[in-house]
Amino acid sequence: MRNPRSLRRPSAALQRGMSLIEIIIVIVLIGLVATVVGTKVFGAGDQAKFKLAKSQVEALAIKVESFKDDTGRLPNSLDELIKAPSDASGWLGPYVKKESDLKDPWGHAVEYRVPGEGRDFDLIVLGKDGKVGGTSVDGDIKYE
Repeated sequence: MRNPRSLRRPSAALQRGMSLIEIIIVIVLIGLVATVVGTKVFGAGDQAKFKLAKSQVEALAIKVESFKDDTGRLPNSLDELIKAPSDASGWLGPYVKKESDLKDPWGHAVEYRVPGEGRDFDLIVLGKDGKVGGTSVDGDIKYE
């Protein structure tokens, strides 16, 4: 004969699932982990864009110098690197293939000033925020 206790179902305490509080704690912990990981991943993306913008300013300066070498003058605007101006003899461009090459990695136009401060011209990228000044990835990048 079998023991009658072995036929019983497990007690309700052994069958219970997670309480609402436990579920909320798990969701909050998952959210915190996702926030920390997301910040690291997206922050690294902005750092990479900042470094790319520095390289882009240097490359664009070389293209402006090439324009000057070919035509004997600086371009009036960066658009003259794409399309030949009517008054520039010796133009051997396009020096830049498309208009998007005249924008920084965040989509802001690269600022071009003639004359520059202490040089023939200035090229400036205003950083992620697109505003003058700032620190880190929001800082300005200037051709030097």
